[in-house]
Amino acid sequence: MSLINSSTKGVFVITCTPFMEDGALDPASIERMTDFYYEKGADGLTILGMMGEAPKLTQAESIDVTKLTLKRSADKPVVVGVSAPGLAAIGELTKAVMDLGAAGVMVAPPSALRTDEQIITYYRNVVDTVGTDVPIVLQDFPLSTGVQISSKTLGTIFEAHSSIVMLKHEDWPGLQKISDLRDAEAKGRRRTSILCGNAGVFLTEEMQRGADGAMTGFAYPEMMVDVVRLSSEGQYDAAQDLFDAYLPLMRYEQQPGLGLAVRKYVLAKRGAIASAAQRRPGAPLNARAVQEVEKLIERQTRKLELLK
Repeated sequence: MSLINSSTKGVFVITCTPFMEDGALDPASIERMTDFYYEKGADGLTILGMMGEAPKLTQAESIDVTKLTLKRSADKPVVVGVSAPGLAAIGELTKAVMDLGAAGVMVAPPSALRTDEQIITYYRNVVDTVGTDVPIVLQDFPLSTGVQISSKTLGTIFEAHSSIVMLKHEDWPGLQKISDLRDAEAKGRRRTSILCGNAGVFLTEEMQRGADGAMTGFAYPEMMVDVVRLSSEGQYDAAQDLFDAYLPLMRYEQQPGLGLAVRKYVLAKRGAIASAAQRRPGAPLNARAVQEVEKLIERQTRKLELLK
């Protein structure tokens, strides 16, 4: 399996972790979901991210999920989230998944970091821990981590560590950060791949700012695939028209604390996973929310018919 690098482009879907109703891992759904994403055009997958309920898994379960996904992915690249409070846990899981054939690992900063120097030192320690031969995705998600990383600080980290090959960009607002990074590259800094998150709600603007694609988990990955393709071809109006058809459901999924329940409900409805179950304390959608999601899907279907 090939490793990610600073030129990696496309759509890497952030996967959920399928569970049975009793909370046990669902291996059959992991395989089915993996097939589903590739059938919809995904270029790769990212597993064990924040929407993958990674903190609810044991280390052994994380390795099991990685094995199942890699086996089903053939030659497609799979990035594994290894974020943890301590460097020892990051190092241990990184070695395990890279030995299995992962394409790289993703690391978010721990919430205790506050100063630029602390952030810079942290990623130096991460690189020292996992080794310079492991490609790293730096996850910049301050709405979740509480860690604000400026464009300047990102630049310092990228210049110091060539093994940090990709930024998972999901600052909000953060479009200017993409422009800042691309402007610096035009002036001579090495290139870094930029894939964007936030459930894709800013994907059209992010692509026009210079992003290389998406790394997020909306339940209709075919939309992200087509928006990235159309944007790469310069067909921005067509990309926006397609994006707009899905926007109401994406907006609904952005509700804090409810997004994963919505995503798993839709994935189960589409047959990608057997159950929308989350591990506790995650809760399913109530009956009223289900009605709202169903209405949004119905309207989305009608809008897509008009675009044909």
